[in-house]
Amino acid sequence: MYQKVRFFLAIISICFVQSASAQKVFPAKIATEEAPSLTIYSSLDQQISTPLLEAFQKQNPALKIIYEDLQTLDIYERIIRETDENGTTADLVFSSAMDLQMKLVNDGYAQRVNVANARNWPAWANWRNTAFALTYEPSVVVYHKPSFTDIAPPQNRKELREILRNNSDRLYGKVGTYDIERSGLGYLFLALDQEHSRNIWSLVRGLGATGVKLYSSSSAILERVSDGRFSLGYNILGSYAANWAKNNPDLGIILPNDYTIVMSRIALVPVAAGSPKYGALLLNFLMSETGQQIMANEVELTAIHPTLKGNNTARYLRSKHGNQLRPIPVSPGLLVFLDQVKRARLIKKWNNALRAQ
Repeated sequence: MYQKVRFFLAIISICFVQSASAQKVFPAKIATEEAPSLTIYSSLDQQISTPLLEAFQKQNPALKIIYEDLQTLDIYERIIRETDENGTTADLVFSSAMDLQMKLVNDGYAQRVNVANARNWPAWANWRNTAFALTYEPSVVVYHKPSFTDIAPPQNRKELREILRNNSDRLYGKVGTYDIERSGLGYLFLALDQEHSRNIWSLVRGLGATGVKLYSSSSAILERVSDGRFSLGYNILGSYAANWAKNNPDLGIILPNDYTIVMSRIALVPVAAGSPKYGALLLNFLMSETGQQIMANEVELTAIHPTLKGNNTARYLRSKHGNQLRPIPVSPGLLVFLDQVKRARLIKKWNNALRAQ
């Protein structure tokens, strides 16, 4: 039974393609006979996380940090296995799998944490002081700028449908999006498209008619749009697109003005944390203005902190795009995306729409 559950979760977990599991130890900056340690399980690459960890350790030099860079499903399984078998697990978990993080909370594997900024945090980004969204990452349309010198790039899904219909020969085989059967993130974005748009299946049929190419990761699509092999990419994670655009000036990014879905990476302190006070200490830092500023400027993930200024903050995006932004709430409602029957039904509808001519 466990193997069936594992296989199911492996397919549908909201995860990102990343390197193999790796551990990095940050020794305490102040030598002591036995330095206290903080253990972190995270789906964010260790090299990307380093500025945050070094800044936190500068404030806490006597603390040793053990950073486990893991796939999201591995994080989920390890928390459960170690809690049930050993009674001790990581002190902080930071994962992009919103659904699996909320399942840990729902099943009693996370504890309430006293966070200084909790009262100021957006209501949608905090579930009962047990799970906190720390980033604000929109789903975007990307396009190859030189391919749109004679026509305007689409600003919303209606315009995208029209461009696909009116330029089917020109765009055939030059549009990419996630394969929702292999990408949990792609599945999540499409499932929410269905909730927000009555005409989403018309768009999917348009994608199919132009021979859309399907991928399990953002990078494969962004690479092809950047160099002109593709003209368009749909439902691409905005944080990755922004990083690509810095070194690829031909890559354009659009936040659709009909609505823009926003996902977040969620942090929690496990109920079986070996050193929960250090997990809570790091969580407080990650939600502080200092931590969020580093998140925005050095880690280059859009920060949520309500008073933080700058163009890589949720505050800036809201001022520019307003009510079109639709953040995914941190709540047990995310568990619906783990429903196998609903998933199978949505995938069947997707495949039928792509094949419709």
